[in-house]
Amino acid sequence: MTTSTPAIEQVPMPAPVVRERKAFVASGPLMLLLGFILLVGGVILGLAGIDRGIALIGVAAVVLILGIVILSGLIMVQPREARVLQFLGRYTGTVREDGLRWVNPFTSRTKVSTRIRNHETTVLKVNDADGSPIEIAAVVVWHVEDSARAMFEVDSFVRFVQTQTETAVRHIATSYPYDSNSSTRTSLRENAEDITEQLSAEIGLRVESAGVRVIESRLTHLAYAPEIAQAMLQRQQAGAVVAARTRIVEGAVGMVEMALDKIAEHGVVELDEERKATMVSNLLVVLCGDRSTQPVVNTGSLYQ
Repeated sequence: MTTSTPAIEQVPMPAPVVRERKAFVASGPLMLLLGFILLVGGVILGLAGIDRGIALIGVAAVVLILGIVILSGLIMVQPREARVLQFLGRYTGTVREDGLRWVNPFTSRTKVSTRIRNHETTVLKVNDADGSPIEIAAVVVWHVEDSARAMFEVDSFVRFVQTQTETAVRHIATSYPYDSNSSTRTSLRENAEDITEQLSAEIGLRVESAGVRVIESRLTHLAYAPEIAQAMLQRQQAGAVVAARTRIVEGAVGMVEMALDKIAEHGVVELDEERKATMVSNLLVVLCGDRSTQPVVNTGSLYQ
């Protein structure tokens, strides 16, 4: 049973000014055909106006300009891509449908990729909850969920995700010890699943204001800093030796107890308390020793 995890750090962010909404979109192929017809019609009227007067030339010019304006409203949207539209600085909507589309030709159109991305932090050197210097790195998988907030709430949503990811990794690293000798305390090394879940949740809260959704995050590097790595390795080795010896002693005591019970149950030999103590001592030496024992054959009686 582990202790409760620290509360996820939440940074107060201002309420979003805009949220993504669907822009007005017309059929691209239909508007392409219309623009092409206007261009061809304008050229034909212009040629005819050479002989028939300047008025027809003026009409031809208007038709040509109209065709050019219509064609300038065509955009090609790739899969997993969004186009954020602005008219005179005002957000008018987002186009997400892929293919050839037609929008207001007087709007500006900014591409925003909604593809899944990943960001791996550099190896960060921080102090864990016990004050020990450690090295930690993580990878986060994310994508843009709200193109309007990604464009207008932050200067660069890519850099924003990178900075907030490193901040969350540092906060997680300083909230827990690298290793814990107690089963009731959460540690970075022994509770990796819990740590990564909390890391994903914290990064998600931090980047939500930028219209970004975190899919997953994982620790990719976790180690003691080089200056204390050797000392910590010796401590871990000592802990492993103690744990192994404890397991051996527990097993040896059980085997000795079973041997005494079997001897008494089958009446193999009657042992007084002193001889039982001697037998227990000899068995524990044999079972717990780290070297092979040399047997001594008693050619006399049991008590000589």
